[in-house]
Amino acid sequence: MFVAISGTPGTGKTAVCERLRDDGYQVVDLNKLASETDSVVGVDSERNVDIVDADLLRVKVRELGNDLVFLDGHFSHLMDVDVSIVLRCNPDELKRRLEAKEWDEKKIRENVEAEAVDAITVESTESGVDTLEVDTTNRSAEQTEEAVLKIVSGESEEFKVGQIDWSEVILDWY
Repeated sequence: MFVAISGTPGTGKTAVCERLRDDGYQVVDLNKLASETDSVVGVDSERNVDIVDADLLRVKVRELGNDLVFLDGHFSHLMDVDVSIVLRCNPDELKRRLEAKEWDEKKIRENVEAEAVDAITVESTESGVDTLEVDTTNRSAEQTEEAVLKIVSGESEEFKVGQIDWSEVILDWY
């Protein structure tokens, strides 16, 4: 079973995946896998991010086997997965988290806006994969890991798409 752990940068993907790895689960860092398998085909110099050949990377992911595998990355929902778990965070909190990482203002704004309009959730659901959401705003990495493991065990009702709505936050911006 392949499980995407996706979400806007700063929502907690790396932290929850580190916990999963520490607890003995197989976790694959898609950025690292892309680099190791020559799936990086260029660099978007304006956004300072790698351009990944998703089709080639999908092939490399399939070669990982068929056990429970968590895929860590903001584009993991674009792989052939059984379920996509999109980590979400209140845009105001996300902005604070990205500022603490000393990201530049343009990149912070781009990611906060993407979170506010559900960009990754929409992209994931449009791909046809079973998509669920976990709000990490007030959850620790441990609590987020517990939510992820509940989803994997079939207890997903509370994480269905559509229960997280940042529209009130957006209205406060204007």
